[in-house]
Amino acid sequence: MKQKNSMRKRITGARETGVLFALILLFVIFSMSSPFFLTRENILNITRQVSVVSLLSVAMTLVIITGGIDLSVSSVVAFAGIITASGMKDMGLSIPAAILLGLMVGAVTGVVNGILIAVLNMPAFITTMGTMTMLRGLGYIYTGAHPIYDLPKEFKALGQGYIGIIPVPTIIFIIAAIIIHILLSKTVYGRHLYAVGGNPDAARFAGVRVTAVKISVYVISGFVAGIAAVVQAARVGAGMPTIGEGFELEAVAAVVIGGAAMSGGTGTILGTILGSLVLGVLSNGLSLLDVDSYVMQVIRGLVVILAVLIDQIRIMMADRAKVKRTMTQLKEEKSGE
Repeated sequence: MKQKNSMRKRITGARETGVLFALILLFVIFSMSSPFFLTRENILNITRQVSVVSLLSVAMTLVIITGGIDLSVSSVVAFAGIITASGMKDMGLSIPAAILLGLMVGAVTGVVNGILIAVLNMPAFITTMGTMTMLRGLGYIYTGAHPIYDLPKEFKALGQGYIGIIPVPTIIFIIAAIIIHILLSKTVYGRHLYAVGGNPDAARFAGVRVTAVKISVYVISGFVAGIAAVVQAARVGAGMPTIGEGFELEAVAAVVIGGAAMSGGTGTILGTILGSLVLGVLSNGLSLLDVDSYVMQVIRGLVVILAVLIDQIRIMMADRAKVKRTMTQLKEEKSGE
């Protein structure tokens, strides 16, 4: 058991080191290419830009570790943001009450996803794609395809304000990331997530409540998407049905680039944060170089494919090493006889 844990830590460390090296390389390249990149204002701007997707990514990490996926988070960002804005503008709610309403939208979506997937055994990809489409449609129906503007300046401070020199969205993301990191790496619950993702049948035999664990990760994902919705609505100063389109793919990409396997059982919050920063720095740097937005999409797609390819190569090498060790042990046992 100790050997398995040690091996997992070595593999995880190697993945994070590789992503960190890629991030440093991007910093060097863009610093040499643009005099505006390595400035305090731009670095802080990057952290603000990636805050919403990073929130989705750290929660998505839990889902992917269990072998699932949550594509509905992008529509939760839109619909929960609309409900939050409407709560303040149309329902006469206070800012805290409206925010709570938005968070509840995210959590309820997570409950629905979790029950459909964990209890009714529906495929996670199809299920969450369905809820993603439904919520997006509900957003357009609720707003009549029009944004909800004129939100209180106190609310907009959550997305546009600063504490010292640090953007508020960045601080919100850091707090959420720390909490989820502790939950994943320092608790029994976190170990159960890895167990469910690695082998759900073995985890169930060991006493892990697999169904409850699977439901819980979708609830967490939905709730954190609700937080992201509040931040995004505050950033743009409106609840909009078009907000968040494509965020789900960016969140998955950040998790994969950070070293998590789509098959489940592996992944860390640190790796996901690094993956999110890689995507954020790449977009920011290419924008400063006036690269066409369509070309940027192609480059980002290639980065994701490369990350998955590297992960598959690493898995194959680990499997070969495991087979080699097994063969060596068998030979030693045979020679000992």
